[in-house]
Amino acid sequence: MASLPTPPAQPDDTAESYVGLAADAAERQARSRGWDTVRAVPPGTFLTMEFRHGRINFQVEGDTVTRCWVG
Repeated sequence: MASLPTPPAQPDDTAESYVGLAADAAERQARSRGWDTVRAVPPGTFLTMEFRHGRINFQVEGDTVTRCWVG
């Protein structure tokens, strides 16, 4: 039987540190810290709930990050 794959490592970063930043500055910071996928969405956007290693999500209102989560 084949072994289970090991998920890739994620950046050692806290999502809360992005709240309050301008959206473009938050994206640059996230990419510089190693996030593969950076997703910015407006409030109320319908998203799938699958967890993806290496992805960070920003909820953006008026060009400011108001919420951030990993996966």
